[in-house]
Amino acid sequence: MTADSCVFCRIVAGELASSVVVESETVLAFMDVDPVTPGHVLVVPKAHLPELADLTDAVADEMFAVARSVAGALRSSPLRSEGVNLFYADGAAAFQAALDDVEGDEAPVRGVPA
Repeated sequence: MTADSCVFCRIVAGELASSVVVESETVLAFMDVDPVTPGHVLVVPKAHLPELADLTDAVADEMFAVARSVAGALRSSPLRSEGVNLFYADGAAAFQAALDDVEGDEAPVRGVPA
């Protein structure tokens, strides 16, 4: 998958609609359009880094810091989140979906293969 066909890169570039929760210089957090639970937020690097090994320490640290911030906000929000899951899908065997055939103005972010 290339940056041109990556759904996350298209969201970061503003080509696809998203509900941004937090944005930093290197990370974007936004609501999942097909949430597993209320408050389902995705935290992604702004650079096209499809594998965990591609992340620099600085980007990984920023992603975790943003995830912590979002988790705290969810716990004190009207959603009253009672738990938090952190999940990083790296590779097809981990259900990382190559979402490069997106049509329309809203991305199907969660694409676990059937």
